[in-house]
Amino acid sequence: MRTYPYPPDIEAEITFVPTEEGGRKAPAFSGYRPQFYFGGLDYDADQEYPDVESVAPGQTARTFLRLLSPDYIVGQVFTGMEFQVREGSRVVARGRVTKILHLEESAERVRSKR
Repeated sequence: MRTYPYPPDIEAEITFVPTEEGGRKAPAFSGYRPQFYFGGLDYDADQEYPDVESVAPGQTARTFLRLLSPDYIVGQVFTGMEFQVREGSRVVARGRVTKILHLEESAERVRSKR
């Protein structure tokens, strides 16, 4: 099990696109870092799957997102917001934010290091 130095920014539910519809060929594991896409922009986000070991194409899972640049999205993300999970320009999953967790604290931590 992977350990993280900081608490997650966002909790979401994501559904991976089935392989036959252009999704991933292999399952995703905690530590997977695709792009969190919304509002016309990509943001790098590390994903953690707290309830399962892996998520196969076509499956739905709860995920925790840890954004690499949380300070850029504070005030733009809200509960119920839909987003895409992308690998480059390819959509591999679709999701919905279920809770904002530690986004403000993460953004402040990043700002204080700049």
